Amino acid sequence: MKNDIQKLWSYLVERKKKNLLWVLSGPSGSGKTTLCQHLLRKKYLGLERSISYTTRPRRKGEIDGEDYFFISRSKFLELEKRGEFLEWQEVFGNFYGTSKKFVESMLAEGKDVVLSIDVKGAKEIRRQFSDRSVLIFIIPPNEEALRRRLHIRGDEGKKEMQRRLNFAKVEISYAPIYDYVIINDNLKQAVNDLEIIIKAKRLENVVRSIREIN
Repeated sequence: MKNDIQKLWSYLVERKKKNLLWVLSGPSGSGKTTLCQHLLRKKYLGLERSISYTTRPRRKGEIDGEDYFFISRSKFLELEKRGEFLEWQEVFGNFYGTSKKFVESMLAEGKDVVLSIDVKGAKEIRRQFSDRSVLIFIIPPNEEALRRRLHIRGDEGKKEMQRRLNFAKVEISYAPIYDYVIINDNLKQAVNDLEIIIKAKRLENVVRSIREIN
């Protein structure tokens, strides 16, 4: 009995756990990319970002290999055929995919991974990693805020903006499948909320991993 208690004590102190996949989703203009960037700057959280592959054109200021891996449609379909993606989706006529090799290698190295992907991709990650994925949905406070953010981006015509607003409403209908919903009204507060979720979930995961070995 004494040895069992000592073993449990050591296990708790070392905080052994399964590494997690942190999935952030939200409509275009919700701020999920900005939130990811702020999280990754907090080095003490020890997060690695999964950089998606995409066939969409590169926007001003984006860097290949940092924001996305920008590739042709033919190259993307070649990678998909070879089974290189954990998940992939077509959004507004462009393909987006998550590298299977990268995610699995990071988990094998004992690292947590952040993925910024759409709602269908999130469902696929949950299907494959049901016990080690945390789904977080990011939403603007209201439609007017979303309209304003899309307008600020400066690359949306009226027709395109309306299409994105309609699609946003479809995406929001998926919010109930997520573990958490964060209203991104104040950037500092939203980042703080994300950090609280990460810390709390990691502590919860320690106890869960102990239950699994007993």
